[in-house]
Amino acid sequence: MPASGSHVQSTHTLAEILSQPEVWLTAIGGLAADAAFQEYARKPASGKQWLFVGCGTSFYLAEAAAGCWTLLTGERTYALPASELLLFPQLCQLDSSELQAVVISRSGRTSEAVRAAKLLVQTYNVHTLGITCAPESELSNACHSTLALAAANEKSMVMTRSFTSMLLGLIQLAASSSRNGVLAPSFEAISSALSARIQKFSQRVEAFVARGSFADYIYLAQGPFFAVAREAALKITEMSCSYAQAYHTLEFRHGPKSIVSPQTCLTFFLSESGMQEEMEVLAEMKELGGTVIAICNRATDLVRRSADLLLELEADAPEFVLVAPFVVPAQLLGFHTGIKKGLNPDEPKNLSHVVILD
Repeated sequence: MPASGSHVQSTHTLAEILSQPEVWLTAIGGLAADAAFQEYARKPASGKQWLFVGCGTSFYLAEAAAGCWTLLTGERTYALPASELLLFPQLCQLDSSELQAVVISRSGRTSEAVRAAKLLVQTYNVHTLGITCAPESELSNACHSTLALAAANEKSMVMTRSFTSMLLGLIQLAASSSRNGVLAPSFEAISSALSARIQKFSQRVEAFVARGSFADYIYLAQGPFFAVAREAALKITEMSCSYAQAYHTLEFRHGPKSIVSPQTCLTFFLSESGMQEEMEVLAEMKELGGTVIAICNRATDLVRRSADLLLELEADAPEFVLVAPFVVPAQLLGFHTGIKKGLNPDEPKNLSHVVILD
């Protein structure tokens, strides 16, 4: 079905994906007046250990935020699913006096996230920050402080702009607390670059999807981009009921590459730090017969020759800021693949907007 079709254009999911460049600036701009943001921004980097917690997409957001936080502040971080805190707290290192926690939930109502926040605050006395897109929520009541990015909230079940906006909000918080400079120009750069390209990205991804069918979807990345690879795999699973896996790029050589064929769609999130080694794997997978998508800031000649679909952002911004926009083409791949299969991305099979447990 063409993207110009009324059914496609009327979906909340596509509208929310395409809205991201503008929403980022609104959501991040609103943090300047947020009391919780100012409280944390005034605190100097203190050598504490940071735990980032979430469920599903919010867990992959936690992983991405943890990586970017360390790059910005030098502080120790780790990320865990909320369920690990609830089921195996003894393995989660929660009794450290140096621990600071961030619990993430788009709705602020996800049962496991709210319960994890209560466990951190009430049982382990860990100072806990919530981040959500809902100004008033159960998570807000459970945490010491809460950041609410209401502009990034969504009508669709699948998280898209909420993921990228909350990630950029946490990156801004890390930069402010570490005195690493103002990131507003970088946010404006990625917003402007993506805004100029996002419609074309959508059209090119749709055309790519129309040309072929795939048995397997593989997402490959390193460093802070690996969390984006995991989130990308989840997007195509949610929106198109396709089988997907994520690996560290160089690890894919160690066994998993045995599945590569023309029916294998491999998406590479190419970092600037590891570009040389990552693009060698990309070229190898192309030689093995795989179908290759490359997402990067600026491509090399080798990437241009090897990729079946190349999507370049071309933004002047630090590498850790690129983590958020890199996921957008993967969101579009999930959406257009679902549409091709006759699915409704606004109502994914077996899913609900919020996971609430009895």
